[in-house]
Amino acid sequence: MSFENLLSLLVYNKESPILFNSGFFLFFFAVFLLCYQVVRNSERGRVAVFCFFSLYFFYLACGYYVGLVILSAIVDFYLSNRIYRETNEKLRKGLLWFSVLINIGMLFYFKYTNFFINAINDISGGNIHPLHILLPIGISFYTFENLSYTVDVYRREIKPVDKFMDYLFFLSFFPKLMMGPIVRAADFIPQIRKPYVLSQEDVGKGMFLIINGLFKKVIVSDFIYQHFVQYIFDDPTRHTGIECLLGVYGYALVIYCDFSGYSDMAIGIARWTGFVIPPNFDKPYQSSSITEFWRRWHISLSSWLRDYIYIPLGGNRKGKFRQYVNLLLTMLIGGFWHGASWNFIFWGGVHGGSLAVDKLWIQWQKGLSWLKAGPVRAGLWKIGGILFTFHLVCFCWVFFKMETFEGAWALLHQVAGNFQGHLAGEVIAAYPQVFMLMGLGYVLHFLPANWDSKLVNGFTKLHWAGAAVVMMLFIWVLNEMKTLEPMIPIYFQF
Repeated sequence: MSFENLLSLLVYNKESPILFNSGFFLFFFAVFLLCYQVVRNSERGRVAVFCFFSLYFFYLACGYYVGLVILSAIVDFYLSNRIYRETNEKLRKGLLWFSVLINIGMLFYFKYTNFFINAINDISGGNIHPLHILLPIGISFYTFENLSYTVDVYRREIKPVDKFMDYLFFLSFFPKLMMGPIVRAADFIPQIRKPYVLSQEDVGKGMFLIINGLFKKVIVSDFIYQHFVQYIFDDPTRHTGIECLLGVYGYALVIYCDFSGYSDMAIGIARWTGFVIPPNFDKPYQSSSITEFWRRWHISLSSWLRDYIYIPLGGNRKGKFRQYVNLLLTMLIGGFWHGASWNFIFWGGVHGGSLAVDKLWIQWQKGLSWLKAGPVRAGLWKIGGILFTFHLVCFCWVFFKMETFEGAWALLHQVAGNFQGHLAGEVIAAYPQVFMLMGLGYVLHFLPANWDSKLVNGFTKLHWAGAAVVMMLFIWVLNEMKTLEPMIPIYFQF
């Protein structure tokens, strides 16, 4: 390899940002682990090495926007310490709102400026030109972490860190920096103080999560999307309703495997470095209600929305009607967090309205205990709930995926008006590998949770030589089955 080729790998390339599933990440992570082991017995050394590699990782992902992470860390580190020391309640609240305005203002500028310019143009018939603004990767995630940290300090639920590098470490921690999970400072920062001790359980569980994440992301999600789903969503009017419906089922699996796979890799990598991050997904399509779905899907975001938006709005403390309004507002904000698009707002609104209806449904069921009397009725009721919830979520995914309402309604129109279900066999026969992977993906998803626990225990008990063989065999399989170009994860755009 020439010096120029080597140098091109070490500098930011917007056409090829660093990804967990890219070949270069293996070299990056190997060098990081080597340096990390050298300083493993020094708390300050571990913090310094992690900060350097995290910022370098972010630079390789989005170039000089890495400066935004550093700037965010500086602002919230000093504001949080000032808030904690201040005794004047009005000044404390003013400093909190200053922090909120800075963080939301930065997010608003990069993510929503052009959305509002276009909205103003549509309403007023104006001709304001959109700005050329590139969305920094991960800004939605680390902005929410900044906000939760400052709010928790204001509430005196946590004490702010004394050393700036500790806060920079928390905010820039590279396994979760670009796509989450959204980590709370109260859970993460105390782990900085602990000695770095890597147990056999950490190694085994970390390896299982990394392999499981790569399998979901690279083998299942990328393959299904590139070989079937993208054709359907690019122009649904060219396909029959059965093709569109199967494409929606495919996308439901794609977005789950893409995002949860990347989250699994982040959690597994963190585990190998001595940090425990809570799980971000819990088999969400097993949910028998939309309320349960949001307890299992993107857990770090749904819990953040609950604690920092829904509860401050009043939660369920101000009557039923107000609770339903709060649910709707919370999910509208959650939809808008995903992107500057009316489709995302509609997606959030449908979920918020569904959560409100679900609360009414739960109350109604309490007087109809006979519906679930006996194990057979209870089982059928649960299966019906799972099927209904899954299809409601799939309906919402159509608006999440499509860039316009017109595209979303065009796809739904094909399903409703041009179904042609008799062609299902021909469609499946035309894409045998795709539907085999889809079947495998859904079967694995609906396996009982204790199966995962058994697999984790198996990985934990492996001798180091056996673990090395398993890892090399999996890398070989991955290399054989991966798509030609690594796919950018879906949640990079948020």
